[in-house]
This record gives sequence, structure tokens and C-alpha cells, in this order.
Amino acid sequence: MKEHTQGGRGAAVRKVLPAVVAAGIGVAGFAVPAHGSEPGPAAATGIRQTADADIRQSTAADGRQAAAAADFPTWGTRWVVHAGPDVSSPAVGMINKAAAGQDRITADYQVDTGHQVCQGSACSTYMAHLTGPVTGFLTVVAVDVPQDRLPGVPVHGDGGRPQPSGSRQEMLNRAAAWLTANNGAQVPYSQAQVWKDGYRQDCSGYASMALGLPTPGTNTVGLATNRDITRPISLGALKPGDLLIDASGDNNNRHVVIFEKWNNDAHSSYTAYEQRGDHGTDHRTLTYGLPGGDAEFTPYRPVMFGD
Repeated sequence: MKEHTQGGRGAAVRKVLPAVVAAGIGVAGFAVPAHGSEPGPAAATGIRQTADADIRQSTAADGRQAAAAADFPTWGTRWVVHAGPDVSSPAVGMINKAAAGQDRITADYQVDTGHQVCQGSACSTYMAHLTGPVTGFLTVVAVDVPQDRLPGVPVHGDGGRPQPSGSRQEMLNRAAAWLTANNGAQVPYSQAQVWKDGYRQDCSGYASMALGLPTPGTNTVGLATNRDITRPISLGALKPGDLLIDASGDNNNRHVVIFEKWNNDAHSSYTAYEQRGDHGTDHRTLTYGLPGGDAEFTPYRPVMFGD
């Protein structure tokens, strides 16, 4: 694709299920991370205290805000961080090596694995994608929250694939996740390679990921012409999560961006997410499709939004 150079639940109780923790095997035979015998803050009762999660937004050098990350306390010891969203995947590190709660974790998204893991009476099917203190995946059972998933953190599907949803904000959250998915940096651009979640690393693969379409993603022409995916709208009707698409030319000329918001009442520019050549994932001001901008761009609405 061408690069356009324009600048809680309170003291809630997790669902209690029988847990067998022996030789690293958890409920229903699923492996659980290694841990010591030190109890969590409420291991005796199965109730976890509400975590003092710190939801932060990193700010780029030009003042724009990047994707949100959330910081949480942990409990217990010797929790294994895995290479993928599967407790059977290789270990890439360990937290709380010696003392319970020694490490806090920072997560940018979480994965619904569909496989429950338990420690004591605390159970979860979710694994958090950590950006610190170790990069990798950690079962949410290790996090000191009363829920079975991390509050305020985007949820992806099995294997890291985003789950389709009719929510505009959830779509934008998925788009923002690629800003920091590459060990804190943006996902690099490529028309040939796919990212860890299975989506092609070009503009249409990125938009397909944000929409939750099947991997590796449809192409730009498909995003514009498939009426099961989008329909054309007017510029004035643009809402967060809508697309602006240039479907003309070849794969070196076509492009798609994800509209987030108008920058002013005059609608002379807008902020959008895009995956662009020689840069990768970006979140910036654009005028594609506007008077004075690149007129080849046409606005489209994903039909998943239902309006």
C-alpha cells in the first residue's frame, strides 16, 4: 500500500471450582504456572481484594496520546510468563520469584483462551499480554483482582485474535493496541508478513484486525465493495470507527484509515488510525477525503455497527 505523506465488582468472589494443583496441572488437566505456597491476599477465603489498577496513557513527543496500558498488583510466587496465550507455551520469564506481590504487571490487552485455569478457588480463562516487567502472557489468576479478567483492558479472542464486536470503542481499542504491540512500539508495515495475531501487517490487514474480520484480513477493495462489511456514507456522517478508503489503483496506491474524531467544528481535519508504509501503526491528523485533501478517499461505515 502507498504511504500517504500528509502530515469493579467490589469484594467479589471468583467462581469457585474444584482445583487440583499438582505437578503443574490445574482444573480439567490444564497446566497452571508454577507458584510457591505463599497465599494471596485472600487465598483462605477465595476472595481477592480490589486491585489498585493504574490506567495510564503514554504521551508521544508531539503530545498525542498513545494506547492505554494498565498496571496491576500480583500475588503468590513463581508465576510463569509464557511466549503465547497458552499456559503450555514456552516460558519467557517469571515474576514474584521470591516473594508474593514483589512485581506489578503492566498489560495492554488480554486474551480469552477458552480454557480455565485455577489456583486455589480463583479461576480464570484469561491471559494478560504483559509489556512489563516481562513481555509475554500471564494467567489473570496471578493478578490481584476480584474479577476473572482485568478491568479496563481490551479483550482479544483465542490466540490473540480480536473478537468481533458492534462497539465502536472496542474497535478503536483494537486499533490502538497495535501502537504498542511490538514490545512497546508500533507494529511494522508489511504487505507480505502477518503479525502475531494472524493479521497482515498492511493497511487493510490492520483495518480487518480492528473490525475482527477473519485472518489474515481482506484487501482494500474488499473493504470498500463487500456490503457484508461496509456501506458508503457521506463525509458529514462520519463517526468513530468508520473507514475512509482509497480503493483505486494497485496495491501500491490503495489505502484505508480508521476515523476516530473530528479535530474542529469546521471539519477541516480529523484524527485517525492507520498502518502506513515506512512507519507502521500510526495515530495522527489527516485530511484524506476532505476538500483540499486526497479526493480519492471515500467514507464507509462498517455494517457491524448496525446504523
